[in-house]
Amino acid sequence: MPDVLGVLLRRCGWRLPTGARAAATALRPAAVSRPAAMTRPAAVIATPRLTLRELVFDDAPFVLRLLNDPTFLRYIGDRGVRDLDDARRYIQRGMLDSYAQHGFGLWLVELPGPPSQPIGLCGLVSREGLPAPDIGFAFLPAWWSRGYAHEAAAAVMAHARRVVGLERVLAIASPHNDGSLRLLHKLGFHYERDVLMPGDAEAVALFACETAAPATRAMAGVDEAPEAGRSG
Repeated sequence: MPDVLGVLLRRCGWRLPTGARAAATALRPAAVSRPAAMTRPAAVIATPRLTLRELVFDDAPFVLRLLNDPTFLRYIGDRGVRDLDDARRYIQRGMLDSYAQHGFGLWLVELPGPPSQPIGLCGLVSREGLPAPDIGFAFLPAWWSRGYAHEAAAAVMAHARRVVGLERVLAIASPHNDGSLRLLHKLGFHYERDVLMPGDAEAVALFACETAAPATRAMAGVDEAPEAGRSG
């Protein structure tokens, strides 16, 4: 910022004392620095076609779009995410806090690229009202019916057993979501009962799967580094 006052005074033959010049400099507003772009996290899981990685705040536009997709609202619910600030808060409370506390959470599912293309969420959730972590997944409709949800979810189940050390994983789904019910069946889940989750008005179907089931063992080669299930 130019020292306008100093210039005017010098033109009139005045000179500011050293202390005054220092005080005038101290009153200048500090330069505003832009926050540095977040480093893109490394993949937690890699499959032949996909990578799953931790979310960062830069993923807020995708989260905003996914959580307001009509299929997400219909089969999973309204999470009250209306703008990018809401999406960043959702990422903090729903994902980053879980990574820090449990070592797992919902991960971003991407087509590796370049450039990489986010297509959905898939991962493990420690949820109030359930005695064990459950698997959650949600994909944009443009990427349905290509096997991506099964590929990602099967890799998450293998990760749950080999890395997290879980012997049992749960799942909850709307009884009207045929796509999710078919996927859970392919993964080896079996129906246990209907449950009413905290804060929900309608019951959902509860499923369970032992992580050593055949569907999980079939994914032993996974590298550790309508499709909309319950995801958050």
